[in-house]
Amino acid sequence: MGILILLRHGQSTWNLENRFTGWTDVPLTQQGIDEAVDSGEKIKAAGLHLDVAYTSVLARAIDTTTLCLKAAEQESVPILYDQALNERHYGDLQGLNKAETAEKFGAEQVKLWRRSYDVQPPNGESLKDTAARALPYFEKVIMPDAKAGKTVLVSAHGNSLRAIVMKLDNLSEKEVIELNIPNGVPIIYDITPDGEVARKYEL
Repeated sequence: MGILILLRHGQSTWNLENRFTGWTDVPLTQQGIDEAVDSGEKIKAAGLHLDVAYTSVLARAIDTTTLCLKAAEQESVPILYDQALNERHYGDLQGLNKAETAEKFGAEQVKLWRRSYDVQPPNGESLKDTAARALPYFEKVIMPDAKAGKTVLVSAHGNSLRAIVMKLDNLSEKEVIELNIPNGVPIIYDITPDGEVARKYEL
């Protein structure tokens, strides 16, 4: 049985400021650092021994990975980086305050941009677009490790992880609208050799 650990990065400065972040490279807040450390301590307490870690090329996910591994006392675990795991690109919305954007365009429109499956923000990516790059990488590179019985950490972002969870949980395009991945909470999947989910839980 393989173990797949999905971890959204800790709180970033733009999470705190309620801004659309996307591919903008912003650092973790102190709370975000604490969340990353706490995740590592939970992984250690659960007795999970990692074989490999995957992360995006954005600093908030990379820093979450390294802080988590240090707290888990597993700093020697190899880390692989790929922009396929990057957050969705929010296009013209990047840097804008979410509440102010909702006032300007309407709450329902902003919810569609943030949560829907196939509605793109202006000059940005939909969740469908994000899945189109994240899922092939996940299925070709990451899932084979889990199917081979390895314990794998994927430290990424709200929407790249939503795409992966949508696949693992067999969620519909309608169901995924309500899916939110919390910052700094390890989500664990036990994966069978044929790639099926045997169990899901959170630490």
